Amino acid sequence: MEKIRQAIDDSVNKLFAVSDLNIELNDVPEGMSGDVACNIAMRLAKELKRNPREIAQELIDELKEKLPEYEFEVAGAGFINVSFPNGYYREQIDRLSEDFDGAIAIDDYKDKVVLCEFSDPNPFKVLHVGHLYTSVVGDAISRLFEFAGANVKRLNFGGDVGLHVAKTLYEILRSDDDFLSDDSLSLDEKAERIGKNYVAGTKAYEDDGDAQKEIVRINKELYKISEEDLHDSKLAELYWQGREVSYAYFKKFYASIGLEFDKYYPESMTARAGLERVRQELKNGVYEESDGAVIFDGEKYGLHTRVFINKEGVPTYETKDVGLVLMKWADWHFDKSVIITGSEQLEYMQVVYKSIEQFEPELARRTTHLTHGMVRLPGDEKMSSRKGNFLKAVDTINVIEENLREISDLTDEKVVMGATKYAFLKYKMGGNIVFDAKESVSTSGNSGVYLQYSAVRANKILSKISLSDATNSEWVLNEQERALARRLLAFRETLQDALNDYAPYKLCNYLYALAQEFSRFYENVKVVGSELEKERGKLVNVYAKTLERGLNLLGIEVPEKM
Repeated sequence: MEKIRQAIDDSVNKLFAVSDLNIELNDVPEGMSGDVACNIAMRLAKELKRNPREIAQELIDELKEKLPEYEFEVAGAGFINVSFPNGYYREQIDRLSEDFDGAIAIDDYKDKVVLCEFSDPNPFKVLHVGHLYTSVVGDAISRLFEFAGANVKRLNFGGDVGLHVAKTLYEILRSDDDFLSDDSLSLDEKAERIGKNYVAGTKAYEDDGDAQKEIVRINKELYKISEEDLHDSKLAELYWQGREVSYAYFKKFYASIGLEFDKYYPESMTARAGLERVRQELKNGVYEESDGAVIFDGEKYGLHTRVFINKEGVPTYETKDVGLVLMKWADWHFDKSVIITGSEQLEYMQVVYKSIEQFEPELARRTTHLTHGMVRLPGDEKMSSRKGNFLKAVDTINVIEENLREISDLTDEKVVMGATKYAFLKYKMGGNIVFDAKESVSTSGNSGVYLQYSAVRANKILSKISLSDATNSEWVLNEQERALARRLLAFRETLQDALNDYAPYKLCNYLYALAQEFSRFYENVKVVGSELEKERGKLVNVYAKTLERGLNLLGIEVPEKM
């Protein structure tokens, strides 16, 4: 593909003195001849004020001299359709078969340190479906960076101090102060009780003025308890017990989805580092005082103004994030840092990093903030852990397992996890997504189950043939074989696009289209027992490797049988 792009680029420069164009090669529309199509003539037509078909023909005349083994034709309004020589596909499939890893390798981040921070649950609250979503997406993005040679550190950041903790502990102190030390309760039961107390404490804060005052007092006390490591009060005892339960519950859940973090940064730790730096930069004029608080005037930069230290001298979330980036740098000296949060934090993060840019511009430059939308259920109102009407992360997985059980016996853990992860990864990150459990377990639609089944089918074919002998060098690929080979050769380019755009969904789209192409191949081409068994077997082998590697980069394993 790169050979064709370069030839077109050189031809455009020679004929029309236009250079540095992004030459796009796309699939030829169904019903038209050729392997790939290029729209460069139509892109040039407006600038050159000429007929695009005439431009396309001039380019083709030039390209025939550069690439005589290829066939070119003008199609439609001015597309250049390119047909590859038969030997091209055979050589490329041989190359993939002999050195698959080398053929698809990307080394853009070789020896680079890349931090990926995602999930970010708060202790004293329950993990909900949104945390599952960002965990799955964050891990897939981490895997893409690792594939490109990066030394990836998966990081987690959460609020072990703050109003949400005070609300939960207020309710526990008031009505439920013994369950955290009750050995008869399981870890899951304790986490469930913590979540219920958070909902009740939030309601008290919103409805009862006296309760609100007490929660504010508790909140201030918690900063002292965490900062000075105090254990000399009932509040301190419950705080440390609840934090321990929350962390243990998080770790258990992450292990269940095959995820492990390199480090967890609690807000109580980053608050200290942030507070010190914000106070220092207050003297340097980055931050300023306003009505007893410390603020950053974002309006100077077209943003909004936010408080970094409140009137009580308590650091806000903004200051904790300042401390976080400083601690990340001290720990890792990263080349790139990727942060994934909900889209509601977009403007907030813009202000935080604009303030950091004033005193640590390089750290701000090396940081990329990605956002995702809300997870919704079909027809349901907006879910909220504050209201208690949310879908828990563990319940999401259980719902998928139940739906799988209804249609088959596909309750293998790899299938359940594959269905769960793919249900989120197939969506473009940014907008809201609808989690449909029934759709996620489809055995014929765009689902993890369908892709896993296709991989198992390919492996079953391979188990019946031998690939050890040399294949026929005169093998002429038929239409279905060429279509499958063409799709397979797009794998590396898809990986590059998914990496560049932080977009696992692009890999999902590719794998689904590839599996559909394989299905058409399977239905129309005999492999086992045919005269071209070894040749076609090699094609199936490359397909199996491609699908399995692609699924692995999404955090999905292929089961032995389905």
